[in-house]
Amino acid sequence: MIPGPDPASAPGRRAGPPRLVVGLGNPGAEYDGTRHNVGFAVLDLLAARLGAEPGLLKIAGQRLGRLWRSPDGGSALLWPLSYMNLSGGPVARALERLGSDPASLLVITDDFHLPLGALRARPGGSAGGHNGLKSIERVLGTQAYPRLRIGVGEPGHDSVEFVLGRFRRGERKIVEETLETASLAAEDWLSGATIEEIAARYNRRSP
Repeated sequence: MIPGPDPASAPGRRAGPPRLVVGLGNPGAEYDGTRHNVGFAVLDLLAARLGAEPGLLKIAGQRLGRLWRSPDGGSALLWPLSYMNLSGGPVARALERLGSDPASLLVITDDFHLPLGALRARPGGSAGGHNGLKSIERVLGTQAYPRLRIGVGEPGHDSVEFVLGRFRRGERKIVEETLETASLAAEDWLSGATIEEIAARYNRRSP
């Protein structure tokens, strides 16, 4: 594992609102390890490296997500506990709780339009048919929030069955390296890197 900077103590952090990294996925053990849950997997890797122990994000007694905030309050991680197509609600509530804004948000998600192992960081843009990104765009009222897409391979005919399925044995080595690399990109974001800097360092079509 490649060590990264500690976002709670990195002296080079740029001033601004708290930074939030959101990993998209579906809650429940039946979805663990599926292509649609690579966002959760990336956050799990980063949380383990940071020693982060998330608590619950609750609004009016409703469990919206698992949320961790750094000791200095400058960065946070969120695993939404809604299903993918309702991701916008937990994201909006987390931003409100942190006193942050969409420009300080990095969303990590799967993309079956990209080859397996590809990474693409962008400052905003279309949801590209992704239901999680559509929900976030609808609730936040903007497409202008950074995102990191992870290529999970092309589905062929049934895209729903494909993204809810697990990686094949021959794909796992590529997937493990890709998730680790994506977690380092997310850590750079928490430490103050711009989305353009992350794109220059991590964007790729293949591992």
